[in-house]
Amino acid sequence: MSRLWLIVPAAGQGRRMGADRPKQYLDIGGRPVLEHTLARLHQAFPEAGLCLCLDDDDRWFDPAWVPFAGWRRSSGGEERVDTVTRALAALGEQASDDDLVLVHDVARPCVALEDLARLRAALDEAPAGALLATPVADTMKRADATGRVAATEPRSGLWHAQTPQGFRLGLLREALEAARAQGVTVTDEASAVEALGLAPRLVAGRRDNLKITHPEDLALAAHVLAAQAASSHVSGNSTT
Repeated sequence: MSRLWLIVPAAGQGRRMGADRPKQYLDIGGRPVLEHTLARLHQAFPEAGLCLCLDDDDRWFDPAWVPFAGWRRSSGGEERVDTVTRALAALGEQASDDDLVLVHDVARPCVALEDLARLRAALDEAPAGALLATPVADTMKRADATGRVAATEPRSGLWHAQTPQGFRLGLLREALEAARAQGVTVTDEASAVEALGLAPRLVAGRRDNLKITHPEDLALAAHVLAAQAASSHVSGNSTT
């Protein structure tokens, strides 16, 4: 029986935040972003194995924030693709090619439990993998070199990719290695699998699965988490 593994890249510096520490260690409601994210993943997949990717010189991390019994640390790479490749290698012989791997941004602490459950279910019927995503709702503009509108793009069929993104371990390793060998730009794990000629499944997720990137995102994430907690309290299910 295949096992589920979680890879959480958390080695970035988050310089766009303009803070005194990486964004995964910024505070939301008295807890760092990283702790919120790991807690949410643990609620959905308590039996999963975790590989947490951290910078070798990270001085902010506290192991007490990790709720998983079985977890390991791996080093971050120069690019995301390098970080995830190192994490797959760190799993070593403990993981098999048929195991499922979910890669999730540490800066997405608001991912909903129901979305995680639906993504996991979709992976059983998606040999090319699957990812959470949301259909584009806004009018899309393409800019020219001067920052002016060059064209309005039709949004039909366009989706915003989110995480987690899930694949069989062997397929993900093959895709990342092939992308590196061929010089393919990998913006997310799905793009590497797409470069093999495969089509991962899009699983519609909630729009409040935001990625903390800019300073104002912290306040927005705090509001989302509070609203989710209130809603779960009413329904009798905890999400914190």
